[in-house]
Amino acid sequence: MNTTVTIVPYEVKYSKAFHDLNIEWLETYFYVEDHDKEVLENAKSYIIDNGGYIFFALYEGKIAGTVALMNESEGYELSKMAVSPRFQGLKIGQHLMQHCINFAKNRGWTELLLYSNTILENAIYIYKKFGFKEVALEANSPYARSNIKMVLTL
Repeated sequence: MNTTVTIVPYEVKYSKAFHDLNIEWLETYFYVEDHDKEVLENAKSYIIDNGGYIFFALYEGKIAGTVALMNESEGYELSKMAVSPRFQGLKIGQHLMQHCINFAKNRGWTELLLYSNTILENAIYIYKKFGFKEVALEANSPYARSNIKMVLTL
């Protein structure tokens, strides 16, 4: 993979980028749900202070993408992955995905889960490429836009 991509952990100075990248992605493909606004505007308290993690992909020193690992009751959810349109096509999402998988394995986690939508064909393809398998989507899915749930056994 390209060596000009560096993955770095959350710092307060990146909080606006986390918010803006995710809002841009949501507005491009779906719409911003109330829960999204709450989490994105308070990422530190909702994600970091709750035992979760946020990472950023820097491409040649510029923030190109982000992802979160949210500590949920059933395990860690891979969430809030967004790549700036300026950096799409550079496999930024795959760098972020591989980083999260390695991070989870290094902590001894047994699985990662995610919620998505099947209209995001490229994303679903990448999730499957990394070994995620579709599982039953519960009736009370946390996101109205989700129509698929996937799990990666580590």
